Amino acid sequence: MYQKILLATDGSEHSKRAAENAFRIAQTSSEAQVEMVYVVDATKAKTDVLTNWNAVDVNDVRKKQLDEAEKLAKEMGIDYQVKILHGEPGPSIVDYANKHNVDVIIIGSRGLNGLQEFVLGSVSHKVAKRANCPVLIVK
Repeated sequence: MYQKILLATDGSEHSKRAAENAFRIAQTSSEAQVEMVYVVDATKAKTDVLTNWNAVDVNDVRKKQLDEAEKLAKEMGIDYQVKILHGEPGPSIVDYANKHNVDVIIIGSRGLNGLQEFVLGSVSHKVAKRANCPVLIVK
């Protein structure tokens, strides 16, 4: 059914559940591939650099947020790729998905930054409104 699955992840509990769902869907087709995307938000990147003065540490922190999803993908035998995007999360995910003709986007209903979602509207809501493909929002 879905061959090209985009999983938006940030290491939050909701994105971990989204990963589980993405991988279960991917298991339904031997040709399915999951593209895990993590968006480096410019406003968060500044905080990352100030907190971790060493560039290697910053990248390690970002990679750690993908570790559980990657581990699960390997355990389930899922073909996947990791893509690091830069920019505001919602528009970056939508832009990537629309340009790469993904079949479905799977995203958690809430990410790591709860206050920003409350004030500005959730990333998942922005993605669902603007994507050209189906969006599965996982609670």
